[in-house]
Amino acid sequence: MLEALILGFVQGLTEFLPVSSSAHLRILGEFLPGAQDPGAAFTAITQLGTETAVVVFFWRDIVRIVSHWFGSFTGRVPRNDPDARMGWLIIVGSIPIVVLGILFQDEIETTFRSLWIVATMLVVFGIILGLADWAGAKRRKLDELTVPHGIIFGFAQALALIPGVSRSGGTITAGLFLGYERGAAARYAFLLAIPAVFGSGFFQLFKSLGEPSVYGPLETAAATLVAFVVAILVIAFFMQWISRHSFLPFVIYRILLGGTIFALLATGAIDA
Repeated sequence: MLEALILGFVQGLTEFLPVSSSAHLRILGEFLPGAQDPGAAFTAITQLGTETAVVVFFWRDIVRIVSHWFGSFTGRVPRNDPDARMGWLIIVGSIPIVVLGILFQDEIETTFRSLWIVATMLVVFGIILGLADWAGAKRRKLDELTVPHGIIFGFAQALALIPGVSRSGGTITAGLFLGYERGAAARYAFLLAIPAVFGSGFFQLFKSLGEPSVYGPLETAAATLVAFVVAILVIAFFMQWISRHSFLPFVIYRILLGGTIFALLATGAIDA
């Protein structure tokens, strides 16, 4: 139970920062007494807690988007209404991760969880995030989002199927390269994650019923609850942070963490 609570805390702490929560859970598992990978299923289920935090934090936005999207079908809301458009853009942006998640399900649960891959993704996408933050125009607002840009965001989110990329980091990086403001890119990244995370989490929850796992239902539920509480605090902090600061601290952290994992793997201190 203590291990699960620690993992839940780390999940909530890292899910919305551009540092990859799945990478942190994968790495942390090697240093807990059992020294084993918590598994893709545990990670996906605990993400239900962090994504519920997004729903709570952006509740008014979500209700408005959903109501306007449905209203656009009846003519009660114009089809070019920004919130109705956002509903369509979230749907369009979610397609890539659904398709790629199904096609590469086996690799996501096995090959992609190699710590060599995790460390590489931490470093490489940390550098790419830094370049995007430095080079991006940061002028476009969220109401300027187009369907092609939504698809690009969607493919960037799908890269997070590989631990180490980061769901928020990948989508925010794409947004910065496309010229969006930091806050706009982060807001869309959080909203875009809702269908994908809930879909993946409930799929893994259903799939795990009756199957042996590292942590039992009670431990997993406790970890999910802890992740929810911590995530609400982190979202509030992160949205304030990016309005005034760059992503450089996260870039440096990713490179240092990835380099440390490379060193531990090379010396045989941990197993890939």
